[in-house]
Amino acid sequence: MNFSSGIPGLAGSEHVGLTVPDLDAAVAFFVDIIGGELVFDGGASGRAPDLMRSNLNVHPDSELKYCFVRCRCGVNFELFEYSSPDQNTTPPKNSDVGGHHIAFYVDDIDAAVAYLKSHGVQVLGEIDRIAEGPAAGSSWVYFLTPWGLHLELVSYPAGKAYETSAALRLWHPKHPER
Repeated sequence: MNFSSGIPGLAGSEHVGLTVPDLDAAVAFFVDIIGGELVFDGGASGRAPDLMRSNLNVHPDSELKYCFVRCRCGVNFELFEYSSPDQNTTPPKNSDVGGHHIAFYVDDIDAAVAYLKSHGVQVLGEIDRIAEGPAAGSSWVYFLTPWGLHLELVSYPAGKAYETSAALRLWHPKHPER
């Protein structure tokens, strides 16, 4: 692999930061429902106008508390709860600029969906089982956190069609060496 371009010393993705409306409830969801582990609670920031404005690009009167959650093999999650005078509390739609989702790989998507539903999690639509194109062999379905963050389950235990001829494969939590 040629890593001669890009950020010098780049090793990969280390964490994804998510702003949540209630840190304790979000930690409970990521630990109790998703199956992550709380690594540490970073506490509250107190009032730090310069840090908020210059380092985080938020209103100078904002305050935050945060923690880190690890979810098995993959990227860590830094969860933030902000208190800010100009805060927008409506989560973006997937189609909005800045919209996003996080996908979790599972071996058995049917069992995972049944588990989510048994815990009262809103699953959006039915499992989409892809039969054609480069993603053939994969299945996916979206679901929502209690505060409206889009998450996804994805599964392709026999691989995706593109892998039969690809020189480069997508990173996979069960096969990080790829």
